[in-house]
Amino acid sequence: MQPSPRIRRWLDQLLHTHDTPQRTAAAYALGVFFGFSPFLGLHTILGVVFAFALNLNRLAVILGIYSNLPWILPAYYSLTTLLGAAILGVSVPPGLLNDLTAALSDASWADFRHLAHALTPLLWAYALGSTIGALVLALIAYRVSLTAILAHRRRLEHSKQDI
Repeated sequence: MQPSPRIRRWLDQLLHTHDTPQRTAAAYALGVFFGFSPFLGLHTILGVVFAFALNLNRLAVILGIYSNLPWILPAYYSLTTLLGAAILGVSVPPGLLNDLTAALSDASWADFRHLAHALTPLLWAYALGSTIGALVLALIAYRVSLTAILAHRRRLEHSKQDI
């Protein structure tokens, strides 16, 4: 069952599915940036707001945002926070992993307050490191998605010529 022409026009306008390959790749890269940015928890809202503000393909932005898989996030944010700490010259508090494990296993407010106090010096390292990581991943996502989109369009053109 095909949607009505009116619904089809509305969906095309909303999603911007007929953008150039460069704009679609940029939309995906923007989503990847927000998906891996320090704004964890606000990434969907920020991505959609920027997609509308920049008039980009909303679907590509959403796909980019959700490229961050839950099982890689702890390792990603740990590594990028360590990168930020190295750049800023901030030392990681000794026993931080033990404090984190204790806070998560006991789940008492005293443990969470202790953990928050231990993590406070790493806040700027987290922000800087994850922003750098998000920028790098967004640049990679742009190149990879642009290459894939262009290859797909060439394949479609060749298949149309064969008909």
